[in-house]
Amino acid sequence: MIRDFIGNQAPVKALERIIEQDRVPQTMLFYGSEGVGKATLARRFAAALIGGGGKIEQDDLSLPENQESLAERLKLPAEKRSEDPLVFSSHPDFLTFPPDGPLRQISIQQVRLLKRRAAFLPLKGSRRVFLIDHLDRANENAANSLLKTLEEPPGHLVLIATAENVFDLLPTIRSRSIQFHLAPLSREEMEDYARARDLDQPERRVAIANGSPGMAVSLDLEAYDRRRAAMIGLLGAATRLTKFSAWTPYAEKIAYERTEKLDSYLIVLYGLLEDLVLLQAGQDQIRNADVRNELVPLAGQVPFEWLRAAVRRVDEIMRLLRRNIQKSIALDAMVLELRDRAAANR
Repeated sequence: MIRDFIGNQAPVKALERIIEQDRVPQTMLFYGSEGVGKATLARRFAAALIGGGGKIEQDDLSLPENQESLAERLKLPAEKRSEDPLVFSSHPDFLTFPPDGPLRQISIQQVRLLKRRAAFLPLKGSRRVFLIDHLDRANENAANSLLKTLEEPPGHLVLIATAENVFDLLPTIRSRSIQFHLAPLSREEMEDYARARDLDQPERRVAIANGSPGMAVSLDLEAYDRRRAAMIGLLGAATRLTKFSAWTPYAEKIAYERTEKLDSYLIVLYGLLEDLVLLQAGQDQIRNADVRNELVPLAGQVPFEWLRAAVRRVDEIMRLLRRNIQKSIALDAMVLELRDRAAANR
């Protein structure tokens, strides 16, 4: 019943049994890494449950028209976005609430709209399905407000939330949800997916995406290479392989790039740190094999404990992104802290 979904067949079959037995939970949580297919599975499940798959798929945020709509919203002042909370609803009984605004958060205004729309009966059939994409990006007020709906949801409402890390959600939200974990796809599944989508440079996309089909499709390789060069420059300075001044040109360029979010660089940095761990462990298969010669000296410059500290520091900056921190200051501070740690390890 759930069609054209690659990978994670265990949760797919479980969801199909739920529909067959007509025992659909009112609140479900799909969690896993970015781009692994959480929102896609939610749409396919909704199509199997209420029909109208063609209209439901129009809510796919990766579609060019939806990306354009999101970009236009960023030009609006905060007051305008609050007056008109973001929701996609091509199908009358399927609503998608995605993160909104420069900080990409689920807002209290969106949750209030969800609560108002939840009271409406289905136009067709017996159920309505609401998708909150990236519920882990809900601010505190929005998360607390959502709890009231979860405690006493209307009988016709099926609420599906997605998150990368369930522990970024309130314990009370987790306890009220039936959870489905979506794991990264295998190398073979990713290669099949790349062939089916006829992606350019499929081997490189598969390696960088690391089991995430959404990333493989959406990856802008030119932008990725530019961000990766900056993050290799950061690692060179942070490990003391190069002088701090070698990092400065990259830092200045990042500071002046107003249209790019810091998390796009940090995601690349996570991948590079993972590659350094693999190289220290003697593994051959890494994401960024084309720059192996640049990564090998970095891997030999610092111990594993330094890499653990670097990952923790990136985690901390990721959490602070919701407070609209200054990009260059945050990165400079991280480089200086890690340089001190690298010196202490010598």
